[in-house]
Amino acid sequence: MYEKNRYSPAIRSNGFLFVSGQVGSRPDGSPEPDLEKQVRLAFENLNAILSSAGCTFNDVVDVTVFMVDPEAHLEKAWGVVSEYWGDAPHPTLTGVGVTWLSGFQFEIKVIARLPEAAAHSAA
Repeated sequence: MYEKNRYSPAIRSNGFLFVSGQVGSRPDGSPEPDLEKQVRLAFENLNAILSSAGCTFNDVVDVTVFMVDPEAHLEKAWGVVSEYWGDAPHPTLTGVGVTWLSGFQFEIKVIARLPEAAAHSAA
């Protein structure tokens, strides 16, 4: 998917990991229709990318969340988010309500601080 759409899942730069937006896609790339399951899948996809760079969600310093119709879906989605969000101090957060996410209802992108060992390895 990344090569087809000409972007990277994540890029290391100056001690940080910049992760592209992650959605709750099924193995075939289609959106998971259940919102709670979709948010869980988005976090599982995010955590896989963080892990491959030697990071965890505890290394995340900045989060941007995109959500279709947040007024109707925020409470349900945020109940799932708390399952993955670590203890304080929490990362900064920007939430953006959108009208379209290519069939998805939730997308999360982050910037994480690379652990010292990961910061010196190749991207």
